Amino acid sequence: IFKFLGAISVDLGQDRIKPYLPTILTPLYRELNSNYAEQDPTLKNLSQEIIELLKKLVGLEAFSLAFSSVQKQANQKRAMRKKQRALQTVANPDIAARRKLKRHKNKAETRKRKIESLHPMYKAKRHRSHALKDLAMVE
Repeated sequence: IFKFLGAISVDLGQDRIKPYLPTILTPLYRELNSNYAEQDPTLKNLSQEIIELLKKLVGLEAFSLAFSSVQKQANQKRAMRKKQRALQTVANPDIAARRKLKRHKNKAETRKRKIESLHPMYKAKRHRSHALKDLAMVE
């Protein structure tokens, strides 16, 4: 898709690409700013190359305006999701409690896995199942 975006940009030319610049930059920006553990470095390099190509094609000023608008929009979405999560915690405390229990359980499992990888002779105790009943609220 990134190669397609680059090819379309070159094909359309400087004047006709400007209205579509924020649309093209959105996935490229998302790929550049993602911090996933299993991220593919070739995708990141490709998105960087296409951004450089767009910068040369439309000029630095037009590119900077479009890139800053994409950046601002991404930050607004991130803030909105964070706000909704906080509101959901207040509105639905049972769902929030279940989420918190699940997070703590996953954290404990990760800790056990890490200990086992560092000390192969040590075997941490593990729960038999990961069913929903394990995540139920304890009264």
